[in-house]
Amino acid sequence: MKIKEIQIGKISIPLKKPFKTALRTVTSAEDIVIKMIADSGEIGYGNAPPTLVITGDGQDSIVAAIKEAIAPKLIGLPVDALEEIKNIISNATIHNSSAKAAIDIAAHDLFAQKYKIPMYKLFGGYTNYMTTDLTISLNEPEQMVRDSLEAISEGYKALKLKVGNDVQLDLKRVQAIRKAVGDEILIRLDANQGWTPKEAIRIIRNFEDQGLGIELIEQPVKAYDFEGLKKVTDNVDTDIMADESAFGCYEVFKLLSMRACDLINIKLMKAGGLHNASKIAAFAETMGVQCMMGCMLESKIGITAAASIAAGKSIITKTDLDAAVLLASDPIVGGVSFEQDKLILPETPGLGITDIQGWIKIC
Repeated sequence: MKIKEIQIGKISIPLKKPFKTALRTVTSAEDIVIKMIADSGEIGYGNAPPTLVITGDGQDSIVAAIKEAIAPKLIGLPVDALEEIKNIISNATIHNSSAKAAIDIAAHDLFAQKYKIPMYKLFGGYTNYMTTDLTISLNEPEQMVRDSLEAISEGYKALKLKVGNDVQLDLKRVQAIRKAVGDEILIRLDANQGWTPKEAIRIIRNFEDQGLGIELIEQPVKAYDFEGLKKVTDNVDTDIMADESAFGCYEVFKLLSMRACDLINIKLMKAGGLHNASKIAAFAETMGVQCMMGCMLESKIGITAAASIAAGKSIITKTDLDAAVLLASDPIVGGVSFEQDKLILPETPGLGITDIQGWIKIC
């Protein structure tokens, strides 16, 4: 089985409601989707959501990187030459982590299909299901309370609240939501780089003094401020998780070496795919640091891939893989399935995806 062709296309999926963070507001998921076609007819699927404010990757740059730099070097290679494929992806271009992730996911999909194993078993097979939190967008406290109660009514037991644009209002948001949902619901906060280190320490200590029971706080300071992140981690009791700071393997290695955070959020689009995500998980496991598997606003292709490695690795103990649930429709046939807050991995080979409705070919 060899790689015969790589086709690039896109899908656009409206969200159920606007997705708001301290960095951006989004109303639809725009996903570049590739088909890696083997000479025997099998198709490996991969995706790359343009996320300029986080990865720096736009639609045009993703397409160009795949079409011009990566795909031509892969045509004709055996599907099971996975190490060579990984090296080509890594060395074909600098940066462009989302484009690399799309190709990497598709290559792993074909590899697992050839050997007729589900993707999660390729990465260790620790479990075949997990639970996810649900993200509550950044809004006025009253709206966030309504959204939180709606999420609980749908079966979610963990909420990730977006904060970070106003310290005082953030406190009111968290107070109102904790009062509304009670003490049994897990609350995680994501500041998306919205606080300074001093602001973060003050507000987190305030959360702690008031007994608001915050499980963890994600990326309180700017991505580049590793020292500031460490300062926050060292001066509060609440667990601090690196997200935008934990971009790729090098950044995670540095964060772990500095003991700058308590947790690492792995995302395929930051890491450049499943291969590097697996290395990050190994780094973290070596240092005894647990991980969360996160996602961008993307289709079920990326969610299935991320869930597969999360299910395979025991060090990945938390998941924030709710993007597909936020979409108004699901054009992906097959892949991971959802039961309230539970994600269940398919037992079919690879990602278990058989078709993509509404896929528009670009090249």
